[in-house]
Amino acid sequence: MLVSDNLVVIPTYNEKENVEAMVRKVFSLADGFDILIVDDGSPDGTAAIVQHLQESFPERLFLLQRSGKQGLGTAYIAGFKWGLSHDYTYIFEMDCDFSHNPDDLSRLLAACREDGADVAIGSRYKSGVNVVNWPMGRVLISYFASKYVRFVTGLPVNDTTAGFKCYHRSVLETINLDNIRNKGYAFQIEMKFTAWKCGFNIVEVPIVFTDRKAGSSKMSGGIFNEALWGVILLKVKSWFTKYPSRA
Repeated sequence: MLVSDNLVVIPTYNEKENVEAMVRKVFSLADGFDILIVDDGSPDGTAAIVQHLQESFPERLFLLQRSGKQGLGTAYIAGFKWGLSHDYTYIFEMDCDFSHNPDDLSRLLAACREDGADVAIGSRYKSGVNVVNWPMGRVLISYFASKYVRFVTGLPVNDTTAGFKCYHRSVLETINLDNIRNKGYAFQIEMKFTAWKCGFNIVEVPIVFTDRKAGSSKMSGGIFNEALWGVILLKVKSWFTKYPSRA
């Protein structure tokens, strides 16, 4: 029997500095969230920390261990499938490094559960630019990347690469998750674009994004390169794709 109807999927790779604090913070929230950590064989012992925490939270904290770094997108897909198979209604994705404020989980949940959104996005660019501790160059790249995606695809979302989201399970059931091909930031774009093409209601909830204070960023030039070309391929592919309609 589920303790909560809400599952937060958190991919990890070398997050020993953050994972315990994140788990305890999420479990302190009033709305009630379960957590699934998807760990890609972190050599720093992240999974061992989670296993120790499971002794304190046996019915709320879950661990899916995978061998080696397989990509952010595949980690989320595995987490989504796990959440669906365990009958969660609202499934979230967020980072482990506190760049996403766990307190905002409740705001994303309210946007779906109370206001009727199918997908709620924690948006850095819904009301201006709300990013803290990033170099200006990185802010500009991220901001204009979202503008580029919106221009190419027509997706009516300001923060197209956002990785802080709440999905109603119906979205993840409708999308063929095995057909989602991108693994990096383009995964975030592809999921939003596909949900939109299926006719789901996407809402942006303004948040403040704060760069990590502990651990190291997983950002790379290859991720941006994938997003650049992935968006063009995504748009071309959409011309020949019949998307399933929401139930």
